[in-house]
Amino acid sequence: MEPKRELSSIDLRALVTELGRYTGAKVDKAYLYPESLLRLKLRDFDHGRVELLIEVDECKRAHVADAAHVPDAPGRPPNFAKMLRNRLSGADFAGVEQYEFDRILTFEFERGDEDTRIVAELFGQGNVAVLDETGEVVQALSTVRLKSRTVAPGAQYEYPASRLNPLEVSFDAFARHMNDSDTDVVRTLATQLNLGGLYAEEVCSRAGVEKTLGIGEAGEDEYRALHDAIDRIAEQLRSGAVDPRVYEEDGRVVDVTPFPLEEHEGLASEGFDSFNAALDEYFHRFDRDGDGESVEGSGSGTGAGAPEKPDFEAEIAKQKRIIEQQENAIADFEEQAEATRERAELLYANYDLVDEVLSTVRSAREEGVGWDAIAETLEEGAERGIEAAEAVEDVDGSEGTVTVRIDETTVELDATSGVEVNADRLYQEAKRIEGKKAGAREAIESTREELEAVRERRDEWEAADGAPGEEGPNADEDDGDESEPEIDWLARSSIPLRTTDDWYERFRWFRTSDGYLVIGGRNADQNEEIVKKYMDRHDRFLHTQAHGGPVTVLKATGPSEPSEAVEFPDASVEQAAQFAVSYSSDWKDGRGAGDAYMVEPDQVSKTPESGEYLEKGGFAIRGDRTYFEDVPCRVAVGVQCEPVTRVIGGPPAAIRDRVATSIELEPGMYAQNDAAMMVYREFKQRFGDQSFVRKVASADLIQEFLPPGGSDIVE
Repeated sequence: MEPKRELSSIDLRALVTELGRYTGAKVDKAYLYPESLLRLKLRDFDHGRVELLIEVDECKRAHVADAAHVPDAPGRPPNFAKMLRNRLSGADFAGVEQYEFDRILTFEFERGDEDTRIVAELFGQGNVAVLDETGEVVQALSTVRLKSRTVAPGAQYEYPASRLNPLEVSFDAFARHMNDSDTDVVRTLATQLNLGGLYAEEVCSRAGVEKTLGIGEAGEDEYRALHDAIDRIAEQLRSGAVDPRVYEEDGRVVDVTPFPLEEHEGLASEGFDSFNAALDEYFHRFDRDGDGESVEGSGSGTGAGAPEKPDFEAEIAKQKRIIEQQENAIADFEEQAEATRERAELLYANYDLVDEVLSTVRSAREEGVGWDAIAETLEEGAERGIEAAEAVEDVDGSEGTVTVRIDETTVELDATSGVEVNADRLYQEAKRIEGKKAGAREAIESTREELEAVRERRDEWEAADGAPGEEGPNADEDDGDESEPEIDWLARSSIPLRTTDDWYERFRWFRTSDGYLVIGGRNADQNEEIVKKYMDRHDRFLHTQAHGGPVTVLKATGPSEPSEAVEFPDASVEQAAQFAVSYSSDWKDGRGAGDAYMVEPDQVSKTPESGEYLEKGGFAIRGDRTYFEDVPCRVAVGVQCEPVTRVIGGPPAAIRDRVATSIELEPGMYAQNDAAMMVYREFKQRFGDQSFVRKVASADLIQEFLPPGGSDIVE
């Protein structure tokens, strides 16, 4: 089975209770790694060092990690990490909440001068937004501007629209939602009740209800059994009576759950004391076993057929980026070493104060006083205005350390040693950091040699085959009519980006296999706009017979071209009909096929019949219609590499020959954002240039071409 990469809403419900145990911990530092991994280092009296990880890229997770599982600190912090350090340093962790039943966690931090919230969106493309005490976005990893919501600096943060919470729904409401579906039980639980695929199957297993049972065949007994099974899961989560499991298959981890699943009875599993510990172990092994995504894709990068010119400029740019990163690392080492030396010198400059702190703590420990009592005594001393006590910021009994703040600089001290030993330790640490510079300089020299080698290979290639745009000595004298060899885009290690900004891209759209443009509305406003502004007299208007679907217009000519009558090929008309059906309520309701009709533009009117009413985005159709019956609900999504680089989607027959690779979908159980992520992962496995996929075929771009409702990938 495919390893788990994202936490579900049920997983988060179990996790939130456990994360609350760390309330009161103080934030020490924030780090941001590539692939959108955020690390918050905290200190807690009861638990000692606390490492909170939040990841919102390929993996979407949040949990406290064992220190041994935490990656080394990255180099120079990006602006996002610097902003977090400024806002959170010394702040208290005040708790975490799950937003309704969504895959969103809100972490609260309190500090005397300002409070901060971190919202982790663990769905779709993933995002982390930092909010001030008023709910205004200070900064976000990704800016989101949709009609439904905005996440951008300076704007009030907007949560997504509420979803039904299956853990709190009454039986009557549960039955109503089930009866509104016309598919089987498990798909209804997954999509209409928001349980997702795995837990929908688990509920069926626990209830003893056949998963494929049609809703029309299910009665009150089945509904009661299903609702009771959901209630039992909800009670487990409310009480915190979890029994976490990490599941393995063929020696690799494949899932982690807050309680054992009947659906996983055939898998080997390991139990854990807490769900947080299980999550930490699972994702640590997931990365270690090689299931996690690598930062850079692999692939040699030559196409099939005649040899193609290697992308020397891309390789040169890559080597230059590496050199820049290495130079930044050296600067960072110098900065760290200097800051460490300054802390050592600060101890000597404030020798008497530091010595008083350390002597007080050592004397108390020798008399058998506990760490908590020492911390309380120092707090009382600070309240009385004792200078040495006021300098103490933290006492960590688990580590045997005392942290003091001197001149706005914090220094962690070994409470068992004196001032000289602590200062010497800092000087030695500064030397160790400076020692890293030598290795970094050697790495820069090696990279510069590689850069020069790439430039030499480029010059040799151009000398042999001619500069770009010129005839080289090996060029064929007779071009003839032979087509150029087909490029194997999937194997190329670097694919150049070529983008456009066409007027129709804000609508649903595709080009038929004959080259005709088809556009459709994403909402009622766009339906109105397409008919009023973009439908000409020689176009064709199509719509599904089912209520709720896009206005679909098969264009004879573009908006800036003179309108001309054309004889549309049958294939283009059929593909437009399939488009109208696939993006309609037929798909959303899980039907495998639907009916559509086509009319001339002059048959479409906004004037209703007498006594009737037209809602926004609706139209009256008069006269004869051409019908298309039992049109399959199918779409394909593909990655186009020439003449432009982008995601496109639509009827499979119209997409296949225009893309380097495509994936076909049908109505199914996976929510739109989940299906988009599945398609994205599959594309990343197919392409050698994974950075190209991230840029032109991210999950949010793919989602724009998926119909509303659940989907399954057609095998």
